[in-house]
Amino acid sequence: MQVKIQGMVERRKALPEGLNWWDMLSLAQKFSASSLSQFGYEVVFIRHQQGKSLAVLTCFDGIAAISEEGDINTSPRICIRSPSSTT
Repeated sequence: MQVKIQGMVERRKALPEGLNWWDMLSLAQKFSASSLSQFGYEVVFIRHQQGKSLAVLTCFDGIAAISEEGDINTSPRICIRSPSSTT
């Protein structure tokens, strides 16, 4: 379902009810995400690209990414749009 917002098409979809991001992580990502959760990080989405998954977590103004192999990057080159962003 696409929602048109002020001339823009919103392609992000809500997570299906009863499913959470944790269920979609690899075992290695779960271990890494668990360690980051101690510092307040939460999984906000998972990007699937070229047959691999990249979990993206946020904590206040901080962003972290976890590769499918469980490698943590606390300075990823990712720009997260806010839900009300129109640019």
